[in-house]
Amino acid sequence: KAQAGITMLLIDMNTPGITVRPIITQDMARYVNEVFFEDVRVPVENRVGDENKGWTYAKFLLENERTASAYLPQSKRDLKRLKAIAGRMAAEEGDCPLIDDPAFDAEIARAEIDLTAHEMMIWRVLSDATGIDSAAAASMIKIRGAELRQRISALWIEALGPHALPLYGPKPDSNTGFGEPDAPGAMSQFLIRRAVSIYGGTNEIQHEIIAKRGLRL
Repeated sequence: KAQAGITMLLIDMNTPGITVRPIITQDMARYVNEVFFEDVRVPVENRVGDENKGWTYAKFLLENERTASAYLPQSKRDLKRLKAIAGRMAAEEGDCPLIDDPAFDAEIARAEIDLTAHEMMIWRVLSDATGIDSAAAASMIKIRGAELRQRISALWIEALGPHALPLYGPKPDSNTGFGEPDAPGAMSQFLIRRAVSIYGGTNEIQHEIIAKRGLRL
């Protein structure tokens, strides 16, 4: 296999020849970087495990990363915030709160049902009650966690309407009553969460892993 020639090394980032350049993401933050290696020398004792076994170790780390991408506590917090926003914002027609609008309320309900199912799946995996291959289970959790994170943040933007337009948004003015307390940062969060279905392995790759390792296709 092509992966058979990969060896994992631990490299001190202060080693001569390493250059790090930040990549500014859509929310104007610095989460990721370009890393350049020019004639970098690494001592053999920095090797992790056996030679040519690097991809085996990397897959183990990726499974843990994908499981951590469940985002269960964060999504629960985000859903609570969404309900608070919808309870304050008026529906497009009439003065009733947006949460009383049947169509929007149905979206919130669907997100909450899916989040509850997501939590049950996580508990089943943690209790080893699924019988599913660990790689496939991690991929399933990662896909659902990413989708819910993105869907709830999209509902934030829909609920906030024009208040969500600025990237960071003005701070609410207590004197004039202008502004929405949950608006600052909502758009930047929406933008960066477009990436959660990419890092740790794209959702498309996760579907392939589930097919191969979970369904044995």
